Amino acid sequence: MKPHTGSFFNCSSCRLRVLRVADLGPVKTPYRRNYIRPSSAPKPVIDIKHIRQNPGLYSQNCVDRNYKAQSKAPWKIIELFDQRQALQRSARGLRERNNALRRKLANAASRSGDAEGDIQPTMDKTTMLSEAKVLKAELNVIEQQEAALEEEMENLAQDLPNLSSTHTPVGDTPEIVGYINEHPEPEPDSSDRVWRSHVHIGSELGLLDFAGAASTSGWGWYYLLNEGAMLEQALVQYALSVARKRGWMTVSPPSIVYSHISAACGFQPRDRNGEQQIYTLEQAEKDKSKPSLALAGTAEIPLAGMKANQIIEDVELPLKAVGVSRCYRAEAGARGVDTKGLYRVHEFTKVEMFAWILPDHSEYGGFAASSAHNSESLFEEMLSIQSEILQSLGLHCRILEMPTTDLGASATRKRDIEAYFPSRYEKDEGWGEVTSTSVCTDYQSRRLHTRARLEKAGRRLEFPYTLNGTALAVPRVLAAILENHWNEDELSVTIPQVLRLWMGGMEKIQRKK
Repeated sequence: MKPHTGSFFNCSSCRLRVLRVADLGPVKTPYRRNYIRPSSAPKPVIDIKHIRQNPGLYSQNCVDRNYKAQSKAPWKIIELFDQRQALQRSARGLRERNNALRRKLANAASRSGDAEGDIQPTMDKTTMLSEAKVLKAELNVIEQQEAALEEEMENLAQDLPNLSSTHTPVGDTPEIVGYINEHPEPEPDSSDRVWRSHVHIGSELGLLDFAGAASTSGWGWYYLLNEGAMLEQALVQYALSVARKRGWMTVSPPSIVYSHISAACGFQPRDRNGEQQIYTLEQAEKDKSKPSLALAGTAEIPLAGMKANQIIEDVELPLKAVGVSRCYRAEAGARGVDTKGLYRVHEFTKVEMFAWILPDHSEYGGFAASSAHNSESLFEEMLSIQSEILQSLGLHCRILEMPTTDLGASATRKRDIEAYFPSRYEKDEGWGEVTSTSVCTDYQSRRLHTRARLEKAGRRLEFPYTLNGTALAVPRVLAAILENHWNEDELSVTIPQVLRLWMGGMEKIQRKK
């Protein structure tokens, strides 16, 4: 924050050096976000005290996670806090003097000439009123400065990523923690099996149309045709059935959200590499004063927003929701210029899991949160749902503990599952991400002001932990099924057994005669 350049004068009666109000002009907040927050927006409650007490921890966490621009923010917060403390000390003397004047004025009519504090007996009512006016103006300036400092500290704190878990490898190399199913071609050099890309297969079987989508919408869009469209619906229904039998509540969320809700979940218009992440809806000039809207990049955002500004009773936790939505990603073109087909697209269907649970540190009736209902057990449940789905689809996958540089802002820990894509063998030895699961601790609930009421702990309110995970992202899984279940001799794709219920009993997708 730049210091004010207004001139100073010494108040003769209170002997304090204060700024001239007329020289200051309006006090401006040094940091402003590029979206409008309505009055109904949830007020973030960030633990700034913890940041001030552990600046080195937060700074190194930013470095580890490649948030270098934010690495100095913890130290800046301390500096701003010290400035605010200095302002409060200055204001204390002014308020004491102002209160003394107000008491004196209240008694002026009946106790003429009475002296109180350091007010001179000869001070008349006009002089006291004049000084009270000056003091009020100077206090108003200090209050504006305090508010500006508070806002800047809040903004800096909100932009810090979540602290990383001790499970998370530091750096940019993930740790392989397991596999799903056997590799379809353990020794590719000695195999004569013919592999095709899903683009070739989709064209051969009349399942995909990229050319028509390019004419209609541009690069990064696609049409699913015939059995391809049926396969999308079958995948969605199968993923929902697996989650529902585990007690997950089905939700159909909106695809358009307020920009401030998206930001509270850790999604910014541009990522730390400067790439556009989010499609923001254009507003007419007359609507510029209204809150901006964006297309949700994942159902995680509207599902998290469903409980914004709300209190969840402890008996409802863990609260587990699974939602199906269309997802919109602006970054497909930037990251995927060399990626053809369905692997990286701008719009797709995804089944997403989202849950709220008591914080792990919460004392409930004198006991810590049960191990059967803590974030780690729920994290494992979500991973088991993902594993069951991918195993049943006959896909060879590996499970990765993701490193610090790969975590989004909200996550403290993340595990990805990558499937084997024969068409990507030259690029990443065939591996491509198909699901991820993240623990976000109270990062999102603090920013969305979602709280849990602990009935057995004196109805205390705490911020619940949130978790999110992909149950199934249609395009990539569909592409993996086409490539892994392709039969070159028959020119057909075998449909996984678990999907046939929603495919009219169809066992294979074959070339049309």
